[in-house]
Amino acid sequence: MSTPEQDLLRRALGVLTTMAPAALELGELFRAAGHELALVGGPVRDAFLGRASNDLDFATSATPDETQALLARWGDAHWDIGKEFGTIGARRFARDGAGDVVVEVTTYRTDEYDPASRKPVVAFGDTLEGDLSRRDFTVNAMAVRVPDLTFVDPFDGLADLARGVLRTPIAPERSFDDDPLRMMRAARFAGQLGFAVEPGTLAAVVAMAQRIEIVSAERVQGELTKLLLSDRPRAGLEVLVDTGLAEHVLPELPALQLEIDEHHRHKDVYQHSLTVLEQAIAQETGPDGPVPAPDLVLRLASLLHDVGKPATRRFEPGGGVSFHHHEVVGAKLVAKRLKALKYEKQVVKDVARLVELHLRFHGYGDGVWTDSAVRRYVTDAGPLLERLHRLTRADSTTRNRRKAKRLSDAYTDLEQRIEALRAQEEIDAIRPDLDGSQIMALLGIRPGPVVGQAYKHLLALRMEHGPLGQERAEAELRAWWAERQEASQG
Repeated sequence: MSTPEQDLLRRALGVLTTMAPAALELGELFRAAGHELALVGGPVRDAFLGRASNDLDFATSATPDETQALLARWGDAHWDIGKEFGTIGARRFARDGAGDVVVEVTTYRTDEYDPASRKPVVAFGDTLEGDLSRRDFTVNAMAVRVPDLTFVDPFDGLADLARGVLRTPIAPERSFDDDPLRMMRAARFAGQLGFAVEPGTLAAVVAMAQRIEIVSAERVQGELTKLLLSDRPRAGLEVLVDTGLAEHVLPELPALQLEIDEHHRHKDVYQHSLTVLEQAIAQETGPDGPVPAPDLVLRLASLLHDVGKPATRRFEPGGGVSFHHHEVVGAKLVAKRLKALKYEKQVVKDVARLVELHLRFHGYGDGVWTDSAVRRYVTDAGPLLERLHRLTRADSTTRNRRKAKRLSDAYTDLEQRIEALRAQEEIDAIRPDLDGSQIMALLGIRPGPVVGQAYKHLLALRMEHGPLGQERAEAELRAWWAERQEASQG
């Protein structure tokens, strides 16, 4: 009977032997020039997991200048944007029906942080084993020398891969001190790979969590984004919270762990938020759908939609708990946090808007939605409507089946109403029946604030009554204007 490690080796061999011939040719090129070249990191780990990739990472004994000269001969294009870190990249365009091959080749190195700096200090090394020792986890510290495909595993990464364990190649305290971002990678790989963090490694994260503050916001955001876009982000987010890392990078998340009073007057907001995230992910669509997976905006909004609750929680007479206006408070908190994490402006704006709107559906109670309410819902959501649909549905985590069905049916009714109105009128881009030029011509006025006020008046009528038609719109505008004139004279 074969061992799990032997099964993984056989699987990897199948992947590696079908590796793009261009990559093996690159190994021949480096060897002919007197240099070592080895496939390292994620591509090796993924080969053992049965996943092939045309984006390949290599480590080499060659200097960056020597690497650049060799890649210029091998590739159809190359770049040196990472040269100060020892990395040169190249691309070989598709041949014989295969896809493009993209490689990054990095000189053997070691990294560590200066205690006073937010950037790692790079020092070049001289052995593959030394280079592998600076990798984040043993499952990423395996290599395959090319072109002869010799497997190198000095830290038993294959055994850890078989067990589904994340462990550092060297003492975790030293590894995390050298690069604190590796602590966040532990959380990320817990989500991406579904692996458990080895107890000693986990204890080091707990002890050193504050060290993450030395890392730049951009690098932290990159890891958080990769975690959120993974297949199982809940597992990784739980690592962030349980170790205390989240207190330093996303404190609004652990703050959702509100104390449950003895009467259990409200549910666990933290666990609810993780469940909403999972339910939102389940509603993402294929590449041709309205919300292609994975969708960062939807996932951030789902995770953070209730972050305003801790600040707005009130215990009401009679034993109830309220969180009045938590969506408004939450939207502001989300915008502030995402800006601090250096997310793009549009991502910040969209996530905050979804948080602000996530209760809008419930604001209408159990009553029948009027056409006016439907129009306002669609207009307020704008291009975020499909994401709002999914966030609202995901926000129902009740175990009461009857209540869950009632909420689902009510939202289905709203979606059907939206489609019905969409078929009758341009509900996705509601505008008044008269534009600014027509308003000025009809009233005989010049551009100014009054034109905007007239436009808003006609837009409100359009929302309330649907398309008015030009004749009625002109009559309504004249009536509005006459009332203004009367009021000003009185």
